[in-house]
Amino acid sequence: MKKMLASFLLCLSCAMLQAQQYWQQEVNYTMHIALNDQQHSLRGNINFEYINHSPDALPFIWIHLWPNGYKDNQTALYKQVASDKEGKRRLKDFKEKGFIDSLSFTAGGVACKTEPHPQYQDIVKLLLPQPLAAGAKISIATPFYVKVPGYFSRLGHADNYYMISQWYPKPAVYDAKGWHEMPYLDQGEFYSDYGSFDVSITLPSSYIVAATGNLQTSSELEAYKVSGAANRKMIYNATANLTEDKAIGSALKKLDPVRTAIPSSATKTLRFIETNVHDFAWFASKDFVIQYDTLLMPSGQVKDVYAFHNYANITEWYNSSNFIEDAVLHYSEWLGEYPYQTVKAVEGPRNQSSGGMEYPTVTMITSPGASQKTLDAVITHEVGHNWLYGILGSNERDHPWMDEGVNSYFQFRYEAEKYRSNTIFGEAIPEEVRSKSAVDFLRAIYNAINQGIPMDGAIETNSVGFNNKDDYGKVVYLKTALWLYVLEISTSREKLDNAFKAYYDQWKFKHPYPEDFKATLETSMGLKLDRIFDLLKIKGKIIN
Repeated sequence: MKKMLASFLLCLSCAMLQAQQYWQQEVNYTMHIALNDQQHSLRGNINFEYINHSPDALPFIWIHLWPNGYKDNQTALYKQVASDKEGKRRLKDFKEKGFIDSLSFTAGGVACKTEPHPQYQDIVKLLLPQPLAAGAKISIATPFYVKVPGYFSRLGHADNYYMISQWYPKPAVYDAKGWHEMPYLDQGEFYSDYGSFDVSITLPSSYIVAATGNLQTSSELEAYKVSGAANRKMIYNATANLTEDKAIGSALKKLDPVRTAIPSSATKTLRFIETNVHDFAWFASKDFVIQYDTLLMPSGQVKDVYAFHNYANITEWYNSSNFIEDAVLHYSEWLGEYPYQTVKAVEGPRNQSSGGMEYPTVTMITSPGASQKTLDAVITHEVGHNWLYGILGSNERDHPWMDEGVNSYFQFRYEAEKYRSNTIFGEAIPEEVRSKSAVDFLRAIYNAINQGIPMDGAIETNSVGFNNKDDYGKVVYLKTALWLYVLEISTSREKLDNAFKAYYDQWKFKHPYPEDFKATLETSMGLKLDRIFDLLKIKGKIIN
């Protein structure tokens, strides 16, 4: 009996030790910045509190200066795009360069030196006055200036439409595997620490702004809600009894959407705050039309839903707020309830490739001319990233499948249940397949993906390990979705759904790695999944 008790206590001690070993850093930001829409530039100040939850003393912090990825033709961004088969065409638009400068860092009020990264000009090493002890925190500040590049990748402007992302000095992640300083890339996303943001943006009063978090400027917030609700009601009244696309389009073209009231002063300052997020992005345009609605969640909480789209594109975006709401409800059911107060989708300008890019609580959609089904799928995919990237903050650069691929699995389920459609095959899906149940429809879709689309690389490949965007997309998005479908049919959808809920509960607002995902699924399912997870490393087909 004593031996059994000792063994039990040892196991319990090991389990508690393992739980205690997890830690992650915390960064809390305050920023004041101003937009100059004549020079297409930003100027401001940043102060971030860096809290060292690691067991190590840190003599320095790697800082990302991602706007410098647009600086010249020697950056990692430029070289990556140039190496892609479509790169030369895209680089024709890479004429208006961008950069960040005017930096003067202090830490705890003491001036700090920086050292350049040995390889990348958009990363610097910030040398602290003294090592930051385990458990300690420090306040780091600097002014900064950003020349916003022409719209080419994520950060940029298209005339006076501004896409402001990856734009401020930002600490790299330090976790149990070390530092993760990484250059800005087009193929390859990001990895950042959680914390809070308090951001004040000064800009000409004629701009409408969609941003991460909750707008605190009450007059502007009221204007957005009033005009947005009026537009949504107007669209509903005009289309409620119509079913044909042509009739709906004709009715929408007759509408005169309500423009948001603009204060009479020359400039305005808008303040946004949010907690438990790892990034902040914002989008500004004079041409935005807003749709606003509230969404009642199963828990009884009410969320604010916004769609921002161009004045001329109401015939494409008239259903956008409905699509956002459907996405939030589905992902909340599949993974866990959406934790933030607001959710937003923003129409972006025409890009080199249609799709979107996600940021906490706000996503930009670049799918001009999309059908309603396709726009719904794109919005749903990007809104879904609030969970798979935003809340479950995996390392996207090293393990892109944990974000894009898992999200694609849920997107395909959404399309199958709602439309019996799939964006990969579009109108090529035969009618006899569309007439199947959602379960049988998905089986046919995944069989077609497996049989008809070459996916040679291994799923467990980092972003820069793919030669081009085509291979990246096929493996990271499609092959991972197929892999999860294999896991689903090897166990059951009910078990997998329960496992994902457990994964969400255990790892929300944290940084899970593949081994953490596997361990959570195994515990929830009561199964060993070595054979299934070994498929992540297989090149070529994972199903014969």
